[in-house]
Amino acid sequence: MPVFPLGDSAAVIVLGEAVDARLAARVRAAAEEIGRHPPAGTVDIVPAFASVAVFFDPVQAPPFDVLAQELEARVARADGVRRSAPVRRVEIPVCYGGDFGPDLAAVAAHTGISAEAVTAQHAGGEYLVHAIGFSPGFPYLGGLPAALATPRRATPRPRVPAGSVGIGGSQTGIYSLATPGGWNLIGRTPRVLFDPARPEPALLRTGDCVVFRPIRADEFAPLATAETPRVRGAVPPVGPAGLRVVRAGMYTTIQDAGRCGHRALGVPLSGAADPLARRVVNALVGNPEDAAGLEFTLVGPELRFERDAVIAVGGAEFEAVPRWRPVEVRAGTTLRLGAARSGCRGYLAIAGGIDVPAALGSRSTYERGGLGGVAGRALVDGDALPVPVVHRRVQGRWRIDERILPDYSSAPVVRVLAGLHGGEFDGGWLARSYRVSAHSDRMGVRLQGEPLVRRTGGELTSLPVAPGTIQVPPDGQPIVLLADAQTIGGYPQVAHVATVDLPLLAQLRPGDTVRFELIPLAEARALLAAREKSLGLLHEGLAQKLA
Repeated sequence: MPVFPLGDSAAVIVLGEAVDARLAARVRAAAEEIGRHPPAGTVDIVPAFASVAVFFDPVQAPPFDVLAQELEARVARADGVRRSAPVRRVEIPVCYGGDFGPDLAAVAAHTGISAEAVTAQHAGGEYLVHAIGFSPGFPYLGGLPAALATPRRATPRPRVPAGSVGIGGSQTGIYSLATPGGWNLIGRTPRVLFDPARPEPALLRTGDCVVFRPIRADEFAPLATAETPRVRGAVPPVGPAGLRVVRAGMYTTIQDAGRCGHRALGVPLSGAADPLARRVVNALVGNPEDAAGLEFTLVGPELRFERDAVIAVGGAEFEAVPRWRPVEVRAGTTLRLGAARSGCRGYLAIAGGIDVPAALGSRSTYERGGLGGVAGRALVDGDALPVPVVHRRVQGRWRIDERILPDYSSAPVVRVLAGLHGGEFDGGWLARSYRVSAHSDRMGVRLQGEPLVRRTGGELTSLPVAPGTIQVPPDGQPIVLLADAQTIGGYPQVAHVATVDLPLLAQLRPGDTVRFELIPLAEARALLAAREKSLGLLHEGLAQKLA
């Protein structure tokens, strides 16, 4: 039972290769046992097809070899206990082919059987939910007939409609939300697989039995109408509206430290793409580190302050406010941040934080899932943001020592750790520069350059991923996952960005370039420990500056 590092903040226990019901039961039992007796620093546990990932705070967790021994002991304990849980049987109606299944003909051509036979075989089986991941509520299903196995598309689609039923290699699944994806789409269901307004947001659970029922195209709309729609209406403020959005800028969202503890449901961590910038600006205004503030991309918002406030701006550089220092703003002031002069994402903290309702334990906006922020969406012109009344003043004029900050650049060298599949690629990719694609977003930085070519072929069993994981789709163009990344992915993992360098990725804009440097796990953790020590000293110094 090998234990591998997933970057410097997670470990993956691989429990087998032949994915079947017995292995699925072993994975669930191991995840439950680890959950009952989590190692120090554990923040999340994610079961997948043949593995369990344990995410931890690298500052609190023991050395990796000690952690690996603890996890092996817990899995051994789970293996010694036989457990059986009741199985739910869930029927999913599917309209196959046509506009609902644009790849049905391609799957038929690959498998050498007719589209009708593909439909009949796909709908004729029973499927086990091995894991929930990729996006909130997305079920990874075991039991696909071997004759229907079809490789993923060479280039993922930028948007797959919610409810789409797809085949990726030897797996099948249902897209719970509209997301990018590389599976072959053979049909679509009108069922809503993830609704944050429901008491149990995910329709399916790990261990469920799923059966597909073919329906006609004219049956789709009535069944979709009968589904409970997601609640995306206006969310009333829970406190006084201290801040009004005159103009929202370019993709401005509310973000905090992220949504820990829900990755097993496929809910991403979210939070700030540049977590260090968010932490520093919160510290500068006297907020707790997990207070919610604004993140904006390339073009900042125009904001009207309804009362006196203390703010700080960091991350990307904007002309309106100096970075990395607290600024007092008088009631009635309109702040126009404008376009970023350097960097990609700016962060604004306001003393007291932004007091929107929490969703699954976080105020962070995850727009694809309709979670957090204001009605689960990016801000729009006219939004009123609740800010608690906080009486705070800035003592004198000062700024922080910027040596605490990352070496932000439009052409950084980003330190990485070897990925589980790093040996399948020529190490020469580390010497190359890659250009940032305009299709990058909070899910991931898409890179363009000389393709990475695997030494071996074949589909991989989907594994947990994390912000910083570098995946290589079949076209060889790397994708570096960011804050809104899926929780499970099926592409090879060539490397993982060291946590200390994630801010460098978050500040890259389209057209920027990046190179990577391989470092050992011990160095990555030492670099992060040094930065945490610097942040601790910053907090001590700020205690004397804010009143």
